[in-house]
Amino acid sequence: MQRTLAAALLVALAAVLAPAAAPAAHAQDLASFEAKTTLHTLDNGWTFILVERPVAPVFSFATYVDVGSAQEVPGITGLAHMFEHMAFKGTPNIGTTDYEAEKKAIETMEAAYLAWQEARMELEPDEARVAELWAAFEAAQAEAETFVVPNEFGEVIDREGGTGLNAFTSADFTGYFYSLPANKTELFAFLESERFLHPVFRQFYKERDVVQEERRLRTESQPIGRLVEQFIATAFVAHPYRQPTVGYMSDLQSFTLTDAREFYERYYAPSNMVTVVVGDLDPETLIPVLERYFGRVEARPDPPPLRTVEPPQIAEKVIRMPDPSQPLYVEGYPKPGATHPDQAVYDAIDDILSNGRTSRLYKRLVEEDKLAVFSASFSGFPGSKYKNLWLAYAVPTRGTTNEQVQAAMREEIERLKTEPVTDEELVRFKTRAKADLLRGLRSNQGLANQLATYHLLFGDWRELFRSIERLDAVTPADVQRVARQTFTDTNRTVAMIVTDAGPKAEGGDAPADGGSGGR
Repeated sequence: MQRTLAAALLVALAAVLAPAAAPAAHAQDLASFEAKTTLHTLDNGWTFILVERPVAPVFSFATYVDVGSAQEVPGITGLAHMFEHMAFKGTPNIGTTDYEAEKKAIETMEAAYLAWQEARMELEPDEARVAELWAAFEAAQAEAETFVVPNEFGEVIDREGGTGLNAFTSADFTGYFYSLPANKTELFAFLESERFLHPVFRQFYKERDVVQEERRLRTESQPIGRLVEQFIATAFVAHPYRQPTVGYMSDLQSFTLTDAREFYERYYAPSNMVTVVVGDLDPETLIPVLERYFGRVEARPDPPPLRTVEPPQIAEKVIRMPDPSQPLYVEGYPKPGATHPDQAVYDAIDDILSNGRTSRLYKRLVEEDKLAVFSASFSGFPGSKYKNLWLAYAVPTRGTTNEQVQAAMREEIERLKTEPVTDEELVRFKTRAKADLLRGLRSNQGLANQLATYHLLFGDWRELFRSIERLDAVTPADVQRVARQTFTDTNRTVAMIVTDAGPKAEGGDAPADGGSGGR
């Protein structure tokens, strides 16, 4: 449908993402894209980016909230992710048979839970009283459950032709997204504004149990999950990046609906949110709809900025985790946040070391020395907004030790400091990076997600396209400079799974090599 326009748009995007023959030409390409893009901010501070892309009669959107696990403090870890789950439970109009009665039942349930929580946390709890209060909570929870219409929010979207309903929580952001037919823009505006205008903490404690199970499955029952949690907690000594996004189990068993409501009030301020809508749309028609629905959300103060800054690392840290699973080797190095000018250099390092069969780590560890079945590197872990980690990892082949992998990997990292990378490697990196970005922008949803990310990171969605200029500017000297600054012994954290098939010591894993590991 409208193939001529679709082809023209693809050509325009390709021109924006291609190396600029001259600054004026590039500026004109970006100006052409801007002509199809409208930035609109409501009086309450909610920002909307509207991109006209009438290739098919559909649109996609992404609402990103500038909050993630980095905004959590001890005692409520996992709450950003928990609220993401709550946002699918419906509204006062969707997901209930009688909201006014349900609302009272939820308040009764929460009062009962808080009373039980207070009793069980006493220094010398009265066990009989604790059991009595728990029974009262369970009765109140069962009463609140009688009003619930399960999964109605998602069913409404499915029934109206919606696809791709999903969300995520990261260390930096929380995102919500799906796609709808072009004639459903008012439905989108109603549903999305409603679930953030009147969030209903429906089935809160049952859903908290679901999140606990997620943690058991993805972290506690997975050797890699356990190692990664130890690795992050060791690499960061102060910054909240050290906390798992899913949360610690004790917090998942303790934070309350009241905590979640306070978290929402603080961080889901309209000024802390951006929504990108891409597809077959008319901004002049859509903006009044956005004003009518999203404008209902009350303006609130901006959340406070994150205060804690991770201090410089001054000593190498090593974790050795005994486990009967296969070995795994990881090493990481602190680096600046994604908005730093050197981010493009780290992208180049990642590509040269681990992108494809021509990459250095693959050729050395996998193909030539046959030390690993897989190896990769990347940056932006566990988040990218603040000072984060560049890391490399490898899965050793049978009979290969972590130390052998370590030696070969460090030789390749050292080469970045002592030998300039080749022009061919940089050209390959720049070509692939542009192609990857272009592929990510082909879909309405991909473009919406990317624009939302860049707007929150940089305060300007245009930085998505300007990033190509930064990639083109990377030189061999830049790679050497950044490698020398970053890849030092005292700036390194190492984690490894040491295969241990022996008997377990009582209360935990049996130590390997004379100790259980540590910093």
